[in-house]
Amino acid sequence: MNEKATGVQIISEVLARQNKGDEEEKLTDDEEPRVCGVCGDLANGYHFNALTCEGSKGFFRRTIKRSNQLRCPFLNKCVITKNSRRSCQACRMRKCQAIGMCKDMVMSDEKVLERRVKIKKKKILNTPVQLSSQQEKLIQELLFGHRSTFDSAFSRFSGFRPMDRNILPVNTHKQTASKLFNPLTECPKNACSTASKSTTEPTSSPSATSCCLSSSRFHSSIKKQEHHIRNDVENRCVFTALPHVADLTTYMIQDVISFSKSLQDFQSLTMGDQISLPKGAMFEIIQIRFNMVFNSKTSTWECGHITYCIDDAVRAGFQPLLLEPLFRFHHTLRTLGLQEEEYVLMQAMSLFSPDRPGVQQHSLIDKVHENLALTLKTWIDCKRSGPEKHLLYPKVIACFTEMRTMTEEYSKQILQIQDIQPDTITPLIMEVIGKSSSNDL
Repeated sequence: MNEKATGVQIISEVLARQNKGDEEEKLTDDEEPRVCGVCGDLANGYHFNALTCEGSKGFFRRTIKRSNQLRCPFLNKCVITKNSRRSCQACRMRKCQAIGMCKDMVMSDEKVLERRVKIKKKKILNTPVQLSSQQEKLIQELLFGHRSTFDSAFSRFSGFRPMDRNILPVNTHKQTASKLFNPLTECPKNACSTASKSTTEPTSSPSATSCCLSSSRFHSSIKKQEHHIRNDVENRCVFTALPHVADLTTYMIQDVISFSKSLQDFQSLTMGDQISLPKGAMFEIIQIRFNMVFNSKTSTWECGHITYCIDDAVRAGFQPLLLEPLFRFHHTLRTLGLQEEEYVLMQAMSLFSPDRPGVQQHSLIDKVHENLALTLKTWIDCKRSGPEKHLLYPKVIACFTEMRTMTEEYSKQILQIQDIQPDTITPLIMEVIGKSSSNDL
């Protein structure tokens, strides 16, 4: 027992001596004098290539910038100390040069300002981006307006004309319409359903029916029906899906108008701009909303109990010149995986576009648009993570360019369809694509 106690005591003494030696070494390092090589004052670092105090650093920089000729009033042998360093600038300057302070390292005022700007920018970049209270309030307002005017289940979409997915022949005086019946793609099997198969059936209880026609089946169905209903084609629809698609579009237009009117920035505009902005942005906002229910795996739009595919647009009379880029657009935008906040900001940016035809308050609308764009970018920087977030904003902006081109083509094709099949497209749709301003909106 005594031997064990003795061993423990020896180990404790060794450790104590080691700790004492470490403390003495640390104390020596900390107490090593760091004096200014010019005046002997406490030095705080290396300045202009020499260990100096803050006072000698400032003196050297000011003297170099002034470039005045200094003269010693005595014999150029003044002793420079902390107390006497102000008495002779010439001898103090010679001492600065003697210890190796380099005048070439003194930056000009322009260089100093440039460096400060860089430091400030770097600090801003390193500071975590945060949404301001005004931006958060704006997003909440947009979300409220969107949620109160857009129902992804389309439960409020009722009383519509049913859609017949059968393809009827073209009348003899409407042969130009035959070029429109060219399906762009074959829909996934049993992917599409609609409220009714026949235009004579009631609209209350929807029943699913397949709309997936390959190109060969599509044209064979036309030939088969031509033989049976050539005599009464005058009383039938050329574009069998058009009545239903027109009602769906009208329903969407009404919701977009309600969304616009719910925004304070929109309410503050003149009546003329309140008409021009929704008219110019209508197609874009509708497509942004449709993209929220687009299933990229099945290439269908799942609007509650009704599912649409691209063939339905063909049956409504639209041509590949519009439908091909539209189809790609929905796949591209959906691939970005946007959040609801990003979708509503896109809608608002499209609405408040100052370059719409007929807009008068350009500067005011442009200011709102810039604020929305900045809010979207800030939201992405704050809420998104990973390297892909840096490319998300420019990809979203690129989508606006695509929609602009499609908007023009959409208006052209609506007018063509109206010429071929009059009295089917609703007056509200015609008012939106029309160039004249009207209070009907």
